[in-house]
Amino acid sequence: MNLRRLELFVAVAEELHFNRAAQRLHMAQPPLSQQIRKLEDECKVALFVRNSRNVELTAEGEVLLEHARKVLAQYAVMTAALSHARNGELGRLRLGFVSSAAISMVPGLVRHMRSQWPGIDLQLREETTDVQLELIAAGILDAGIAREVRTVAGISATVLRHEPLVVAVADDHRLAAQSPVGLKDLKGEAFIAFPRSRISSLFDHISALLHAVGVDFDIAQEAVQFPTILGLVAAHLGIAVVPESMRAFAIPGLVYLDIEDANASSTVSLIYATDTSNSLLVTKVKEAFQEILVSVERCVI
Repeated sequence: MNLRRLELFVAVAEELHFNRAAQRLHMAQPPLSQQIRKLEDECKVALFVRNSRNVELTAEGEVLLEHARKVLAQYAVMTAALSHARNGELGRLRLGFVSSAAISMVPGLVRHMRSQWPGIDLQLREETTDVQLELIAAGILDAGIAREVRTVAGISATVLRHEPLVVAVADDHRLAAQSPVGLKDLKGEAFIAFPRSRISSLFDHISALLHAVGVDFDIAQEAVQFPTILGLVAAHLGIAVVPESMRAFAIPGLVYLDIEDANASSTVSLIYATDTSNSLLVTKVKEAFQEILVSVERCVI
């Protein structure tokens, strides 16, 4: 018994007329009748009562019709699922992200992927860039959204955007009314920043930008979360250089200043194991970012 004969049988059973069924199936009636005979031989029962006036299902035909419809429906589900899998529209994607990306990039990505590819099980995990690199190398994450990615054997990176950096200061700071500012204007300031042991990539990047213009990265206080850093800035414990996406945190007593230096930006990349660079799921993430990055760049954050 094959699926094609079941399809022919269902058509005849629903039409109760061999000629109409043949027209519906775009085939001649004699081959259709022949296939139904073969199906009856396989089932070892008569499936139809035929006479010169009409065609009726036998009791056995009624039983087969019920199950044939289920088999054909399940077959359609199976072939659709296989098609989605072949196109990278089905499966599990374990995606890491740095905390700042949770504001500017992850929301659009999640909305887009759930809308376009609901069959992808997107599992998110907030981690620093350094930890993401380790987890991808260990096969625990499939990809990640990271900042200032260093070269690591076996890991590839696709640049997503160059996000401007801004300076967060208290609203009564000497620079509060001066925007944009130059990095040189930050000379002599005390900074609030992540511990380098926790977030070395962004720490080293900001430190290098400051040292390039003769400004010491003098750390007055460390904190591990952006909201904490910004709150401490508002408390007059220092200033902070942060990604522009942090503007989403409207904290009383805090203002953000644009930086006029052309190099004052942070590179956000999609990272993944090099041997999976052509995987369909990773490709889908790249496609999604191509769709959402325009709105990200225009977003006032």
